[in-house]
Amino acid sequence: MPVSSPHRTTRPTSGDSPADRRLLRRYAATHDPGTRDQLAERYLPLARFAANRYQRSATEFDDLLQVASVGLLKAIDRFDPGRGVTFAGYALPTMFGELRRHLRDLGWAVQPPRDLHDSALRVDRTETELTNRLGRSPSVGELADACDLDPEAIVEARCALAGRQATPLSTPVAHEDATELGDLMGTDDADYERVELRTLAETLLGHLPKRERQIIQLRFGEDLTQKEIGERLGLSQMHVSRVLRDSLAKLHELVRTQPDPLG
Repeated sequence: MPVSSPHRTTRPTSGDSPADRRLLRRYAATHDPGTRDQLAERYLPLARFAANRYQRSATEFDDLLQVASVGLLKAIDRFDPGRGVTFAGYALPTMFGELRRHLRDLGWAVQPPRDLHDSALRVDRTETELTNRLGRSPSVGELADACDLDPEAIVEARCALAGRQATPLSTPVAHEDATELGDLMGTDDADYERVELRTLAETLLGHLPKRERQIIQLRFGEDLTQKEIGERLGLSQMHVSRVLRDSLAKLHELVRTQPDPLG
């Protein structure tokens, strides 16, 4: 139901004035941009009327007026004064069509590509028609034949139709323990903590000399003993032990004196 709006207008008069008819004939013959602008300005109340017909909230009138104005310009471009119909009678259905498409597109929680969007709507309409005619839900094959689409396209269109509405995260999924959908959407990932710790370690090790970093890596990265490290580097086990002790002390001091080592 449209809401009350300060922009609301009554339906414009159905007839075209002599001046309007002259402009319409001139534009049909010349497609002069200036004449087009004059017609758009003169028939803007018609666009306001169309926008008001589809307004649902007090905040969306300007957007709807823009959409209706696009329909108005299309109607001006396509109107044939020689057909004997009024411009308002021709333009209003054009503007209403633009507004319906706009609201239809706006209503999707997840917007699919245009071709899939159009196929989904065609499948939806055809499925309703077949259900009413057959007295049951049509099969994928029946829908594919009626829509002249592949069965895979029917399945894809049905999946796209599910994007019209989003399921609230507060939707209950278990009655006995009041579990909601949002409770099942994610869990704590321990990998994040491991990544942070690895980044912290690499940052702190950057403050040590190359030989100390190497010994730390061999001890804690490759899990070698002090003796194995000494043999690999040509150092005594005692020297390796002293380097490890001093290096760890430096790292502890860095953590203590820098509250945010990653900052």
